Amino acid sequence: MDIMTLLGWLVGSVLIVGSLALKTDFETGAMSFDVLQLLNFWDITSVAIVFGGTIAALMVSFPAKVFTKVPKHMKIALLPRKYNAMDYIGQIVNFAKEARMNGLLAIEDKLNETDDTFLKNSLMLVVDSVDPEKVKALLETELDYFTDRHVSDMGFYNKMSEYAPAFGMIGTLVGLINLLKTLGDGDMGLLAGNMGVALITTFYGVIIANFFAKPVANILKMRHDEEYLCRIVIMEGVMAIQDGDNPKFIEEKLVRLLPSSQTEALSEDASGSSSKKKGKKKK
Repeated sequence: MDIMTLLGWLVGSVLIVGSLALKTDFETGAMSFDVLQLLNFWDITSVAIVFGGTIAALMVSFPAKVFTKVPKHMKIALLPRKYNAMDYIGQIVNFAKEARMNGLLAIEDKLNETDDTFLKNSLMLVVDSVDPEKVKALLETELDYFTDRHVSDMGFYNKMSEYAPAFGMIGTLVGLINLLKTLGDGDMGLLAGNMGVALITTFYGVIIANFFAKPVANILKMRHDEEYLCRIVIMEGVMAIQDGDNPKFIEEKLVRLLPSSQTEALSEDASGSSSKKKGKKKK
């Protein structure tokens, strides 16, 4: 489970709801919690305008299958699959050693050791002796489709973050128009109700955009980057195996694809382990 995402939403919800329920006595400066104050931020008209309008606009913009992916996206946000590029590098180096010692056909027997479909399918192309240029073209095409799918998913939440504040502004305009219409009546109840619609709709729109839609879009972007890096490692590794490169060279080549933050951590681990070995030898 992604603790930071869960904590962020929990802490944010508690702070926002707590702030809304906080009541201040301006004469004495004393503050207290009044749950009934939350009713001030509930307005069915605002809900219809912002939530209804945002969902309707998304329905116009995206096909139904995108909506069915929302539970999957929530699972990715809270229960993400961990993609560790170094694990894939280790697997590819092992396959390269096997191919170097026993030939490419020997890889097929070891494919059951991995549960990554992209890695399995890529290595099967090598085992089936598909032309290297065709392998490269096929893997690059699959990566492009993979990216397009994820960009479409991220676009759903980016659009939501645009539509929600826009409909919040529409609700504000509706409330202000009604407010101006009732100014001459002198009915303070109507004035207060219309002003409430004008302000609460903007509040709803900003909350949806900045507390839900944008964070989810950013989470999906980070998950995509992690998986995309692993797929690049797989593609380069598979092509190197097909070319018959030395396993040590393949490992060095793939490690260089990693971000500097990861390679620095690897070098620190390597230096730490070597210093421990030297210390043991001295003893």
